[in-house]
Amino acid sequence: MNTRLALPSQVRSKNLSQRVVDDISTKIKDGAYRPGDRLPPEPELVQAFGISRTVVRESMLRLQAAGLVETRHGIGTFVLAPDPGRALLSDSGADISNHDMLCMLELRISVETDAAGFAASRRSEAHLAAMRAALDAFAAAHRNGCSTVEADFQFHLQIALATGNRYFEEVLRSLGGVTIERNGALAKPAEPHDAASASKLQFGNTHPLLEQGKPLALREHEDVYECVRRADPAAARAAMFMHLSNSRERKRRVIQAAGN
Repeated sequence: MNTRLALPSQVRSKNLSQRVVDDISTKIKDGAYRPGDRLPPEPELVQAFGISRTVVRESMLRLQAAGLVETRHGIGTFVLAPDPGRALLSDSGADISNHDMLCMLELRISVETDAAGFAASRRSEAHLAAMRAALDAFAAAHRNGCSTVEADFQFHLQIALATGNRYFEEVLRSLGGVTIERNGALAKPAEPHDAASASKLQFGNTHPLLEQGKPLALREHEDVYECVRRADPAAARAAMFMHLSNSRERKRRVIQAAGN
């Protein structure tokens, strides 16, 4: 299906990603895009919305987190059929509170710690290759000053896929997509006159504390990968627990520094 994209009237705002998500989500819900339809390719979305490739990729990640689309690497992004059990966050994770963010990371610690252990027992060489590719993409993105969101999400997704249990994958797509996307952005205090959003994370530029944490996160990913590669479930669980606990602490510090 070739649905022509209209440029949203205020797409060039500081929250470009959410505007793209809102526009495409509306088209899906209104039936302009039907299950199985392929979304326009990245270059067309860049031109249609007047945004960067990075914003397009982050938007697709948020749509995946909402359970609305799936990306098949090398093929494209396709609309999924509605499935009430697929996404825990039907609003694609928009406008969640600081407390909710930390709670979601806490849940991920419990879920993904065991997922790493199962992955170490069940992973294939293909799974390891996909994890390695995600790690290399993360390193390259950080080195080049680009967003690491997609590579970060892909690494955790590959761990979930390696378990062979689709429910780990579904939880990761719902919670992981939202929390990882938020980990790549700045948490700013609400404007003094905006009391209603005082407990919300407002996102714009990357926060220095999060930038400083990226090399640490990459090393932690490498530790998880090595334990999974060695087929050591106990060590993989420990490495994932350490990584996500550290991630939660880094996010807590950003929230505290932002004064929220």
